[in-house]
Amino acid sequence: MTPDPRTTQEDAAPLFGDLMAEVMATADHFGHRQHVHLTWLAVRRCGTGPAVRLVSDGIRATARYAGAPQKYNATVSRAWVELVGHHADQDDTADFDSFAERNPALLDKKLLSRFYRSTTLAGPAARTGWVEPDNEPFPWRRAG
Repeated sequence: MTPDPRTTQEDAAPLFGDLMAEVMATADHFGHRQHVHLTWLAVRRCGTGPAVRLVSDGIRATARYAGAPQKYNATVSRAWVELVGHHADQDDTADFDSFAERNPALLDKKLLSRFYRSTTLAGPAARTGWVEPDNEPFPWRRAG
Protein backbone atom coordinates (compact mmCIF):
# COMPACT_ATOMS: atom_id res chain seq x y z
CA MET A 1 0.00 0.00 0.00
CA THR A 2 1.35 3.44 -0.91
CA PRO A 3 1.86 5.73 2.09
CA ASP A 4 -0.47 8.72 2.19
CA PRO A 5 1.59 11.89 1.51
CA ARG A 6 -0.33 13.80 4.17
CA THR A 7 1.51 11.83 6.86
CA THR A 8 4.69 13.73 6.03
CA GLN A 9 3.11 17.17 5.96
CA GLU A 10 2.76 19.50 8.93
CA ASP A 11 -1.01 19.07 9.09
CA ALA A 12 -2.28 15.50 8.80
CA ALA A 13 -5.68 16.46 10.27
CA PRO A 14 -7.55 15.80 6.99
CA LEU A 15 -6.25 12.21 6.87
CA PHE A 16 -7.16 11.66 10.53
CA GLY A 17 -10.63 13.02 9.74
CA ASP A 18 -10.94 10.64 6.78
CA LEU A 19 -9.96 7.67 8.93
CA MET A 20 -12.33 8.72 11.70
CA ALA A 21 -15.18 9.05 9.18
CA GLU A 22 -14.43 5.59 7.80
CA VAL A 23 -14.52 4.04 11.27
CA MET A 24 -17.64 5.90 12.37
CA ALA A 25 -19.55 5.00 9.19
CA THR A 26 -20.34 1.64 10.80
CA ALA A 27 -20.33 2.61 14.50
CA ASP A 28 -22.69 4.46 16.79
CA HIS A 29 -20.01 5.54 19.29
CA PHE A 30 -16.22 5.81 19.51
CA GLY A 31 -15.12 3.14 21.96
CA HIS A 32 -12.00 1.05 22.30
CA ARG A 33 -12.75 -1.16 19.28
CA GLN A 34 -13.16 1.95 17.11
CA HIS A 35 -9.88 3.35 18.45
CA VAL A 36 -8.10 0.12 17.48
CA HIS A 37 -9.83 0.18 14.08
CA LEU A 38 -8.73 3.78 13.46
CA THR A 39 -5.19 2.89 14.50
CA TRP A 40 -5.15 -0.19 12.24
CA LEU A 41 -6.29 1.94 9.30
CA ALA A 42 -3.58 4.52 10.04
CA VAL A 43 -0.87 1.84 10.27
CA ARG A 44 -2.02 0.23 7.03
CA ARG A 45 -2.17 3.56 5.19
CA CYS A 46 1.13 5.04 6.29
CA GLY A 47 3.18 2.60 8.41
CA THR A 48 3.66 2.39 12.15
CA GLY A 49 6.13 5.26 12.57
CA PRO A 50 4.06 7.89 10.76
CA ALA A 51 0.87 6.47 12.32
CA VAL A 52 2.21 7.27 15.80
CA ARG A 53 2.24 10.97 14.97
CA LEU A 54 -0.98 10.89 12.95
CA VAL A 55 -3.02 9.11 15.64
CA SER A 56 -1.41 10.94 18.55
CA ASP A 57 -1.93 14.37 17.01
CA GLY A 58 -5.49 13.49 16.02
CA ILE A 59 -6.44 12.22 19.46
CA ARG A 60 -4.77 15.18 21.18
CA ALA A 61 -6.68 17.60 18.94
CA THR A 62 -9.94 15.71 19.48
CA ALA A 63 -9.50 15.81 23.27
CA ARG A 64 -8.72 19.53 23.14
CA TYR A 65 -11.75 20.19 20.91
CA ALA A 66 -13.96 18.24 23.34
CA GLY A 67 -12.73 20.47 26.17
CA ALA A 68 -10.82 17.63 27.84
CA PRO A 69 -7.14 18.05 26.88
CA GLN A 70 -6.15 16.38 30.16
CA LYS A 71 -7.49 13.07 28.83
CA TYR A 72 -4.71 12.84 26.25
CA ASN A 73 -1.78 10.58 27.21
CA ALA A 74 1.22 10.52 24.88
CA THR A 75 2.54 7.15 26.08
CA VAL A 76 -0.85 5.45 25.86
CA SER A 77 -1.38 6.74 22.33
CA ARG A 78 2.03 5.68 21.07
CA ALA A 79 1.92 2.31 22.86
CA TRP A 80 -1.40 1.41 21.22
CA VAL A 81 -0.12 2.40 17.77
CA GLU A 82 3.01 0.30 18.30
CA LEU A 83 0.98 -2.68 19.51
CA VAL A 84 -1.46 -2.50 16.61
CA GLY A 85 1.42 -1.92 14.20
CA HIS A 86 3.29 -4.96 15.49
CA HIS A 87 0.23 -7.18 15.02
CA ALA A 88 -0.60 -5.64 11.62
CA ASP A 89 2.95 -6.42 10.46
CA GLN A 90 2.31 -10.08 11.37
CA ASP A 91 -1.16 -10.23 9.77
CA ASP A 92 -1.77 -9.02 6.23
CA THR A 93 -5.56 -9.32 6.31
CA ALA A 94 -7.31 -6.47 4.50
CA ASP A 95 -10.43 -6.58 6.66
CA PHE A 96 -10.50 -5.07 10.16
CA ASP A 97 -13.07 -7.50 11.55
CA SER A 98 -10.88 -10.43 10.49
CA PHE A 99 -7.81 -8.70 11.93
CA ALA A 100 -9.62 -8.13 15.24
CA GLU A 101 -10.81 -11.73 15.34
CA ARG A 102 -7.26 -12.97 14.80
CA ASN A 103 -5.81 -10.55 17.39
CA PRO A 104 -8.38 -10.48 20.20
CA ALA A 105 -5.91 -9.23 22.82
CA LEU A 106 -5.96 -5.84 21.08
CA LEU A 107 -9.64 -5.48 21.93
CA ASP A 108 -8.86 -5.71 25.65
CA LYS A 109 -8.48 -2.11 26.74
CA LYS A 110 -6.53 -3.31 29.78
CA LEU A 111 -3.78 -4.79 27.59
CA LEU A 112 -1.34 -1.99 28.44
CA SER A 113 -1.37 -3.12 32.09
CA ARG A 114 0.67 -6.12 30.95
CA PHE A 115 3.45 -3.71 29.96
CA TYR A 116 2.95 -0.73 32.31
CA ARG A 117 2.13 -0.10 35.94
CA SER A 118 -0.95 2.09 36.26
CA THR A 119 1.01 4.66 38.27
CA THR A 120 3.48 4.99 35.41
CA LEU A 121 0.75 5.67 32.85
CA ALA A 122 -0.95 8.14 35.20
CA GLY A 123 2.26 10.09 35.77
CA PRO A 124 3.15 13.39 34.14
CA ALA A 125 6.04 11.92 32.14
CA ALA A 126 3.71 9.44 30.38
CA ARG A 127 1.03 12.05 29.82
CA THR A 128 3.40 14.41 28.02
CA GLY A 129 5.98 12.15 26.38
CA TRP A 130 7.13 8.60 25.73
CA VAL A 131 7.85 6.28 28.65
CA GLU A 132 9.19 2.78 28.09
CA PRO A 133 7.20 -0.16 29.52
CA ASP A 134 8.08 -0.86 33.14
CA ASN A 135 6.31 -4.21 33.72
CA GLU A 136 7.36 -6.18 30.67
CA PRO A 137 9.00 -5.10 27.39
CA PHE A 138 6.98 -5.11 24.21
CA PRO A 139 7.37 -8.46 22.36
CA TRP A 140 9.36 -6.93 19.50
CA ARG A 141 11.86 -5.37 21.93
CA ARG A 142 12.73 -8.48 23.93
CA ALA A 143 16.30 -9.64 23.67
CA GLY A 144 16.40 -12.83 21.65
